Amino acid sequence: MKPIRCLDMNHINAAIDGFDESVAHFREVYGAQLIADMPREEWHACLMAIGSVIFEFFAPHDDLLHARFGPHYVGVEYQTTDVQYAREVSAAKGVRIIRELGPAFHVHPLDALGVAFEFFDHSFHQVPPPMPFLEPLLPVAHWSDRHPLGITGLKRYSVVVADLDAAAAFAQEYIDGRVIYEESRPAVAARAVGLQLGDTVVELLGATGPGDIGRHAARGEGIRSVVWQVRDLEQARGYFAGRGVELQPGDGPGTLAVGPADNKGLLFEFAE
Repeated sequence: MKPIRCLDMNHINAAIDGFDESVAHFREVYGAQLIADMPREEWHACLMAIGSVIFEFFAPHDDLLHARFGPHYVGVEYQTTDVQYAREVSAAKGVRIIRELGPAFHVHPLDALGVAFEFFDHSFHQVPPPMPFLEPLLPVAHWSDRHPLGITGLKRYSVVVADLDAAAAFAQEYIDGRVIYEESRPAVAARAVGLQLGDTVVELLGATGPGDIGRHAARGEGIRSVVWQVRDLEQARGYFAGRGVELQPGDGPGTLAVGPADNKGLLFEFAE
């Protein structure tokens, strides 16, 4: 069977601790938009947008079952051309469905590089969107030209994997990833493979020795970071300094990061 064809990335899903505090943090530090509020019996979820990247944040009402991991990236939703075909490919590849929604579904992260990929046949960036938003998405020009952080878009997101070569092959065969670069990352004791996946770049990271990537892999495969492109790294450094946020080196060359301890448990990176 041909791989699932990914088109637009709709949103990145993440579990957070403390709904009100986390929403306030992302609004105050990044100027994030709250575009949907979705309380449920199991959790309080919402959609927020930062630099044209949409996040779906989930705050479980009972922390017991995820307390070991704390806040973490859960998965990514992509628009695809045929959701039923995506189900058939998943079945053929032995990728289980962990959450079935009818128009969309999530796959089991243990079968897919630690990522709960979600497939849906509409784009959240279309006008009008497939669900009502509290306010229209701000255009990229707002984030690049008017917002003082100067975000020009999503550069990539990274996924830590146990076997880099096997993971790259899986991504090509299952979700139609196309290898666009391979790099050594000696500063973080890792090797990277970048794949074009729909309108995004996914960077797979495999540890080559002791370090943060190896420690992440020891906890399990999965999404590690979201990396934005900015117009000027020094402008970004000044922006965060003005908000009392200390930046640290990122995983890639020429990147700066807001560490999880300063970012409600999630790693954000910025690069020119």
